[in-house]
Amino acid sequence: MANGGPVEHGYPHLETVRAAITALYKRLSCDTVQTFAASVAPADVAFCDTDDLHLGAQRVAREIVRHFRLPDARLIVSFREMNHAANVELAAGPEYFVELNDRFRTHRRDIGAALAHEVMHVYLHRLDLAFPTTAENEILTDTATTYLGAGWLLLDAYREDSASSQKLGYLTPEEFGYVLAKRSLVFQEDPSVWFTSPQAYTAYVKGMAQARRDEEQPPLTAAGWAGRRRYARDRRHAPGPQPGVPYTFVPDGGGVLRVSFPCPTCHQRIRVPVRGRVRARCGLCRTVLECDT
Repeated sequence: MANGGPVEHGYPHLETVRAAITALYKRLSCDTVQTFAASVAPADVAFCDTDDLHLGAQRVAREIVRHFRLPDARLIVSFREMNHAANVELAAGPEYFVELNDRFRTHRRDIGAALAHEVMHVYLHRLDLAFPTTAENEILTDTATTYLGAGWLLLDAYREDSASSQKLGYLTPEEFGYVLAKRSLVFQEDPSVWFTSPQAYTAYVKGMAQARRDEEQPPLTAAGWAGRRRYARDRRHAPGPQPGVPYTFVPDGGGVLRVSFPCPTCHQRIRVPVRGRVRARCGLCRTVLECDT
């Protein structure tokens, strides 16, 4: 939790974020991901200053547990002084003890954001889905929280001005915006209408621009002129190395040249023959892609 300190910006964790999206589709299946088409509604996690602190926190926790379809999980929420925003004890369940930073006693509108991250820890624990390191695991948790419909709360908790700052989670604001944009492009949902933080909206716009660039990489037909020109040059020299681009040319056993590139939706790599216009379907997320190979 950045509380008054510097907030990191940009996309330093982008490759891990993309790997996390792929891992979600692989572990859950496309059909299960599609069941999260509706995000957590703002009204369901609203928290007024007049609400009882503990009863209100338990209510919000139940809503997030319900959203992630963990009906047999019960969160016991308490507050204490700590450096992090929150912490959850990952036991066998069905009860999970969550501690929230004392800061949330007076910043109640962000309790939903902190709980969303901790409930996702429980969700991933039950799925037995984890990355090798603690840092990568936290990025996986933020990415999954956002892609499955509760991470807009984490981005909306980001506020920054010349005198103070606050950010929850391990992704940068722009990375949260990127994952939200990826989700928005799949489910046609606009989360920006829920933002109360202007800085969150700005980060979402930047993240959407980055997500759009994923859809404009060769050999996709939406690629721009410069990308197509570079692709044509690399194809002439195939199958040599192509540093700095997402595609790779590889010959198959039959002597046919193929191009491998990441799906712009789930980032699973796809291989198609190099033979002009090709329509490809990602086997993981089922996205249909128009390519000019």
